[in-house]
Amino acid sequence: MLLLTFIFGFLILVLVDWFSRAGRLMRKIPGPPSWPIIGNCLHFAVTPVKLFPVMRAFTKKYGHLYQIHGLNSRFVNISSPEDIEKIMSSPQYNFKKMPYSFIVPWLGDGLLVSNSSKWQHRRKLLTKAFHFNILKKFTETFKSSATSFLKRVDQESLKEKTDVLAFISPTALRIMCETAMGLTMVEDSPAMKKYFDAIFKIGECFAVRVSKLWLHNEVFFNNSDVGKNQKKLLVDLHEFTTNVINDRRKTLDNTDAKYENNNDETYDVSHKLAMLDLLLENEKMGLITSEGIREEVDTFMFEGFDTTSLTLTYMILALANEPEVQDKIHEEMQRIFGDSERMPTVEELNEMKYFDNCIKEVMRLYPAAPLIVRHLLNDTELSGYTVPGGTDCFIHIYDMHRRADLYPDPTRFDPDRFLPENNTNRNPYTYVPFSAGQRNCIGQKFAMLELKILMSSLLRKYHLDPVTKISDVIFKFDIVLRTQYPIYVKFRPRK
Repeated sequence: MLLLTFIFGFLILVLVDWFSRAGRLMRKIPGPPSWPIIGNCLHFAVTPVKLFPVMRAFTKKYGHLYQIHGLNSRFVNISSPEDIEKIMSSPQYNFKKMPYSFIVPWLGDGLLVSNSSKWQHRRKLLTKAFHFNILKKFTETFKSSATSFLKRVDQESLKEKTDVLAFISPTALRIMCETAMGLTMVEDSPAMKKYFDAIFKIGECFAVRVSKLWLHNEVFFNNSDVGKNQKKLLVDLHEFTTNVINDRRKTLDNTDAKYENNNDETYDVSHKLAMLDLLLENEKMGLITSEGIREEVDTFMFEGFDTTSLTLTYMILALANEPEVQDKIHEEMQRIFGDSERMPTVEELNEMKYFDNCIKEVMRLYPAAPLIVRHLLNDTELSGYTVPGGTDCFIHIYDMHRRADLYPDPTRFDPDRFLPENNTNRNPYTYVPFSAGQRNCIGQKFAMLELKILMSSLLRKYHLDPVTKISDVIFKFDIVLRTQYPIYVKFRPRK
């Protein structure tokens, strides 16, 4: 009797899956072969290192819109600028759900994850901390950090090779702490190292959970080895950011610092306004809770240093393997600075036209966030197909940035792609390293200033010799664009 009940229930599920409107619509969209109930989700149930090339292979095989479904989950994967423009340009597609819900235990309901009115409130509040006049004040911190960074490179240049990400991450985190958080951070401290380790490992937990649909269930995940490991990592991550918040509270209390934070656009920008100071002042006014502060600090500590560290790493990798491009950058620097070793002004940064195009080309080839996701609340037309409401839309920036029809010879490093005359007919949504629309990256100007000052200072004084070749790089699926193995380079002083 029990067996018959099970068989009958299974058949009901098969019939519902097959004849439901959502199921019928999904099967019309190209994608790997599927089975009843479990769909085609097992194609994704591989290790993070294997999942990255699997996604690339599916795009090549099924086109710039394909579907994955199984159990009670549905996903479409897009890499067409027209589809991406439709999703990113309209507020009706701003909603986020899975897989961002998987990082809520870490980042809470902060700006990256939150939706609707909460997201709008936080975005408006935090935009003030990234006003251009405030960013100009932060250039002094960028410059002093660049000076300290070059001293570390002096010592590092004695070595035959350097693990670039491990070397550069402490500087990026220190900059984030001294600007947005208003705190001085000692580089290479044990607390900093523990935070780095936890960041990398929690990304692995995220990748495993995304690839295995049964781990999307909270009960299954929390009782799995991956879930238990994530719980331990969260202790280290939250300990670091809680200490940052508490240290800044003490500093402000001891100095009786008071910053104006009006709700209009006439707020005072005569001093460096740390993002954390802004949050703490809004807490006093009852506009954000202590939990909300930690959500945003966790979010910006991760996004503000990790994506910048990765972009710097990929830029060093790319330029080390492009000596002629390096020489052109150095020639541009010589025209601007001559033999002077002084740090650049904001105006001089704007003169670095070729260098700016090099940064853009690095972010085309190596977008720090290669994938972003939107939850489609209603039926949506994409590439001529109707995607049913309740489907998660995976926007593959990495794949779009490497489309041969958009960027001829797409894997070749060519900064001239971004010359004005080569961009006249290009859809602006063919290049979205900072996302686009209302939910674009709030800190993109901050990141560009930091990148320009650090990298221009480095390239004026050092030549980058390749150790890791471009062909050696193996990517793996993660929250951000990570590699399976470290990237190495040799820093060689310019004569």
